[in-house]
Amino acid sequence: MLKVIKSIYLWFDSSGDLPNLQNKTKIDWLRCSPFILLHVFCFAVFFVKFEWSLLLVLLITYVLRVFSLTAFYHRFFSHRAFKTSRVMQFIFAFIGTTATQRGPLWWAAHHRHHHKHTDRALDRHSPHVHGFLWSHCGWFLSAENFKTDLSYIKDLSKFPELRFLDRYDIVPPIILAVTLYWFGGWPYVVWGYFISTVLIYHVTFAINSLGHTVGTQSFKTADHSRNNWLLAIFAFGEGWHNNHHHCPSSARQGRTLWQLDISYLILKLMEKFKLVWDLREFDVKENQV
Repeated sequence: MLKVIKSIYLWFDSSGDLPNLQNKTKIDWLRCSPFILLHVFCFAVFFVKFEWSLLLVLLITYVLRVFSLTAFYHRFFSHRAFKTSRVMQFIFAFIGTTATQRGPLWWAAHHRHHHKHTDRALDRHSPHVHGFLWSHCGWFLSAENFKTDLSYIKDLSKFPELRFLDRYDIVPPIILAVTLYWFGGWPYVVWGYFISTVLIYHVTFAINSLGHTVGTQSFKTADHSRNNWLLAIFAFGEGWHNNHHHCPSSARQGRTLWQLDISYLILKLMEKFKLVWDLREFDVKENQV
């Protein structure tokens, strides 16, 4: 089955460029079998009884984890766009890890690498270098990209609790799945973990793929980043990706009132309760289109 999936993947995303094609064959299909199985397990939705309360379970697990990824994995750990306590740092790192996108150190290291080499040869998930499907999820499955380059995250790797989450990143998702089963049985697991996790996967991955191919540019950046309002809705503001690449250290990615940035609004609410502070604001420079 893995060989079939691999063949289909290469057929859809072959750019005809031999070096890129060789990189695609480095996907560790056996190690990534849980990623594939998560997608398969979503079909269990046809075998569990539907109740409207399950949509609430889906919404809660989606919102909590997307916010943890966008506000903390991305804006805090990757870009230090605001400050918070060590306790809050761990809480949202843990929730983010339940999204099954590996640990906060791995995530931040890869994202910092992306900003250093955006849409150039060394960018591990540029659709303009490696093809659309590779940028969307192929890079995430690559054996080479399982490693965490600690040289990019010296400021974060000093925290033993973050190193623990990075080393045992499978533990939080298991805890989430078991908790859901405890409260609602398999229907809760199917909707609150399998479906929710796969949705979060592809919303997050779409920032790498669609966020660099579809949309508009408000600023002249040295890359192909795009603003995409639909992505901004589902990814809580991350769709204003051109804005972000113009000013990566900003806690706010929606530049205007109509550019909805849910993560930023939640962070501003948290700021009122002193849970976060020193939020960096968007800096409009001379490179506006």
